[in-house]
Amino acid sequence: MQQKLRTYEIIPNKNICFPIGTVLAVNQLYEILDLPSVFGKHKKNGIDVNNLLKALVSYKLTDNFSISKAHEWINREEVLDIFTLPEFSERTLYRVLETLGNNRETIISDIQDKLFARYDFEHTNINMDWTSIVLHGNKSLLGKHGYSRDHRPDKKQVTLGISELADPINVPVGITVEEGNVNDQKHFKKTYQQVNRRLEEGSLVVFDKGAHSVDNTCLIREDEMHYLTARKLNKSDDKKIATFRESSPELINAKDGIYGLKIVKPGSVNYFYFSKKLQKEQLDSRARKVMRQIKQAKEIQKSIDKNKKLPKRFRINNALVDVTYSLQTKLVNMDEKECIKLLEEKVITGREGFFCLKSSRNLTLKEALSTYRKKDSIEKIINSLKNEIEIKPLRVWTDASVYGAVIVGFIAQLFISLMRYEYDELKSKSTKFIEIYSINLYKK
Repeated sequence: MQQKLRTYEIIPNKNICFPIGTVLAVNQLYEILDLPSVFGKHKKNGIDVNNLLKALVSYKLTDNFSISKAHEWINREEVLDIFTLPEFSERTLYRVLETLGNNRETIISDIQDKLFARYDFEHTNINMDWTSIVLHGNKSLLGKHGYSRDHRPDKKQVTLGISELADPINVPVGITVEEGNVNDQKHFKKTYQQVNRRLEEGSLVVFDKGAHSVDNTCLIREDEMHYLTARKLNKSDDKKIATFRESSPELINAKDGIYGLKIVKPGSVNYFYFSKKLQKEQLDSRARKVMRQIKQAKEIQKSIDKNKKLPKRFRINNALVDVTYSLQTKLVNMDEKECIKLLEEKVITGREGFFCLKSSRNLTLKEALSTYRKKDSIEKIINSLKNEIEIKPLRVWTDASVYGAVIVGFIAQLFISLMRYEYDELKSKSTKFIEIYSINLYKK
């Protein structure tokens, strides 16, 4: 039932509403970190870069559609007044982004100086991870086709590397940008060297198996640091899998049925695990794959039997390519049970449920697994950057503008993470909740 009177016809007016709460939070954190001294030295003439950056970060944490929309949002009389800015052109905004991008290494280094000077963090262990962001247009040479985490292989992209201080701090301290076809192993060096001089001797660097290589782990050990990573299973691990039960594995987690073996080697330790829960999930996934392949084979056989063209998704669709198909499925000689058995032999490896961690530090099986699992905090930061701070997709800009836009997004995420670090009641809250919470503090 209707509880209150509602307007049946919306009549536009010139009134505007924007969040003073977010503006106040951004201004306070900007001053706490002394960011005016970080950015002020890179642009001394023209528009005040610090006031413009405060406005941009406030926009990122509220409406946040695009840089061109940011220009419209800021260029309103009331917003210009609150940030003491003159009216400016969209081109001015892009020039500021280019200035940030051209000085990105100095800016990130200076932000790190301010962070570690302001906060007495309890440790300097870090998590690192990498992702990709879709890039629209062809003007930026950073844009390349590569493995797309956004599931858009048709689009060019750039890759990002993120570093954060590990649990319970969970504050981002570094961000790097590379071309879209750079893999994690290669990107690792740039991301690590952006933060390594901030780490205390003996700090633990945690990253996933996509970036694991001998060169990368040696780089960490040369700095007197330790690493914890996952590694891919290989043929030599099949012997461990075959004798796993006879090796008296230690029970790690009764609920998920996780067992582990610790294998100490010169210079490193392997932590070999089996999870009943993971095994079930992987076997279920394999079963779905088997049924998909049977369904596809049946569709192809049906086309063969009726002397029709193959369904479009099974064909090469290119006007410049002539293809003659000659296909025969095994369905004519096998019943469905035999097909399932054949496919299971192909897709089920016997490694289901097994995984391996590797570290230069001698941890217990529980410590290694717990520490590695806490790395999911950086995955949450990446999700926040992409889907809540919304730095994606990047538009048609110069390389320097791309770098600059990423830095603005990084500052917005840094402010959100610092709010969580400062206030215990926000530690388990999402970025979207904190944004809405700030917006609702005051309204003008």
